[in-house]
Amino acid sequence: MNSNTDQFQFAEPNGMTSASAEIAQDAALLKLGCALKKAGYRFTTITPATHARVNARDGNEWAIDLGGVFGWSRPFDSSVLPEEIFALMRIAGIVAPHDAGWRCLLRASTLDDQLFFHSAYPTEEVDSVFFGPDTYRFATAIGQHLGVTATPVQRAVDIGCGGGPGAISIAHYRPEAEVLAVDINDSALRLARVNAALAGAGNVKPCVSNLLNDVDGTFDLIVANPPYLVDPERRAYRHGAGALGEGLSLSIVDCALQRLRSDGTLLLYTGAAVVDGIDAFRLAAEQKLSHGQVQWHYREIDPDIFGEELVHPAYAKVDRIAAVLLVVTKCG
Repeated sequence: MNSNTDQFQFAEPNGMTSASAEIAQDAALLKLGCALKKAGYRFTTITPATHARVNARDGNEWAIDLGGVFGWSRPFDSSVLPEEIFALMRIAGIVAPHDAGWRCLLRASTLDDQLFFHSAYPTEEVDSVFFGPDTYRFATAIGQHLGVTATPVQRAVDIGCGGGPGAISIAHYRPEAEVLAVDINDSALRLARVNAALAGAGNVKPCVSNLLNDVDGTFDLIVANPPYLVDPERRAYRHGAGALGEGLSLSIVDCALQRLRSDGTLLLYTGAAVVDGIDAFRLAAEQKLSHGQVQWHYREIDPDIFGEELVHPAYAKVDRIAAVLLVVTKCG
């Protein structure tokens, strides 16, 4: 897939409507992404805890290169950036004053050969757009599934798409498929649109939907990497609802059972809180799946993630949080 900068057009600077101003910003953001890729930019996004530790080291107070600005979210002086890149950042509306310099309002992370814009660190806003270690594991799971099977996919959907890495991964393996990228977060859908254009994934269609309630039809493939933590601030990109964050993941299982086509597959990457050795999400999912004509398998991808969350009251009895993958195929 190749970047497609023709997908957006600059609007006239004078007399812009809010819609045309957003188009101009998106066009600048797309050109910025192309410039970063041309410059050989690469950055792997890590957990917030690790990010904080690295940024706290002496000498890391201010950015001195592209990685510091766009990856580590450090404040910077405009002199550390090429003039073209700083100009595109300003047109895109992604810089804000900080002390005697600036701070970028987005991060740029790389996954394989693609670049994805998402929220800057720290992700404190209600409409923050997530990207992190879970994203890499999620994309790997999609690649392992689609890379080893010749099963055709005519129509697919990524539920809670965020900046679109799941949908774009599907588009990479199945360029002939119609791929919906759905989310309730307008900021996420904006970045999914830009990221898809940057990846040349013209078959990805971002659209607003709460689960699948606002889109029609059935699907050959449903994927999701939903929030699964108990977040005291109830931020949409983190809070999974339910007793231990499993609520949204279980809702996606229900949704998939209703909207999968015959022989269609759900690929659900999520987190599961384990209490006294018992994975309550697995038990609840198994109960739902026992009533349908499906085949399924479930495995732990990583036995211990986000251990820092266990200090919160909601996790007082939790042994660990595991990254898990549930694959469900609807029988014909």
